[in-house]
Amino acid sequence: MRSCRFTRGGREAYGVVEGTTVRALSAAPWLGGLPEGPALPLADLELLAPTLPGKVVAVGRNYRAHAAEQGAEVPKEPLLFLKPSSAVIGPGAAIVLPEASKLVHHESELAAVIGRTLTRAGTAAEARAAIFGWTCLNDVTARDIQRAEGHFTRAKSFDTFCPIGPVVETALDPLDLTVSCRVNGEQRQRGTTRDMVYDPFLLVAFISQVMTLYPGDVVTTGTPEGVGPLKRGDWVEVEISGIGVLKNPVA
Repeated sequence: MRSCRFTRGGREAYGVVEGTTVRALSAAPWLGGLPEGPALPLADLELLAPTLPGKVVAVGRNYRAHAAEQGAEVPKEPLLFLKPSSAVIGPGAAIVLPEASKLVHHESELAAVIGRTLTRAGTAAEARAAIFGWTCLNDVTARDIQRAEGHFTRAKSFDTFCPIGPVVETALDPLDLTVSCRVNGEQRQRGTTRDMVYDPFLLVAFISQVMTLYPGDVVTTGTPEGVGPLKRGDWVEVEISGIGVLKNPVA
């Protein structure tokens, strides 16, 4: 299944993508939503973030090469931080550069969308069963603020700093995917999920030991090397094999 969330004629809905058309769902697919109404042309719809997460749980320095380019050590345990739901935007929505920062970076990432409540998973297999599917995420970061403050919260939390989309794909092996980023068509990042320090299932299990994950929540898994600056007027694309391209302008 490839699911999405869209707006048409002032109505927002979840949908299931069937080739070049979308069938609206009666609820989020991870909550058992069923198809209703006619098939709609995908090209006629405005796609939104494919989930409305209560929280976005992110992981820092989960690729060794990215940790090295930031002059940081690989953590002995997953390094967790949160991005607020107020930072979430969908495909095509603008990333707004805040006046407080002079150096905003893109970070292309694979993200898991949780499909069932998960608390204190004992194994990676339990975590796997709780994941509905996978999507693209851009962990936009005010790098100068992150470096000055030494922690991640303010630098990662500005409104519009969490583009997600365009769809959630369920039939995907997250252990062997290509993760890339382009800015104005120029490739900046290209890596593979094989290079993760902690794989996505271990991350979800680890996080569930700290906080309960609920349906619709998002766990993002770190970025490969090559992060770089964004400026007003740029178009940034996050592409993950098997999912698609998340494209956003910078304003």
